[in-house]
Amino acid sequence: MKISEVREMPSEEMRREVKEKRRALFNLRFQKETEQLERPAELRQLKRDIAQMLTILREREQSEGAGSPAAAVSQGRAL
Repeated sequence: MKISEVREMPSEEMRREVKEKRRALFNLRFQKETEQLERPAELRQLKRDIAQMLTILREREQSEGAGSPAAAVSQGRAL
C-alpha cells in the first residue's frame, strides 16, 4: 500500500485496517512457526504497513491537539 493512499484514508478506516493487518500478521507468524509460510517477505511488508498507519494516526492526533491549551501546557509552552 502506498503512503499517499494511506494518507487519504479517514482515521476510522485506518484504525480498522490496522486491526485487520495485525490479525493477518498474527496468522502469518503462526504459519512461519509451523513452517507453512510461502512468502516470508509478506511479514515485513505487513509490519511496514502497520507502522506507517500508526505513524500517520499519531501525526493526526498531534496536529489536532496542537491548538488546545492543554497541549500547550503539556509541551511546556506558555499561553
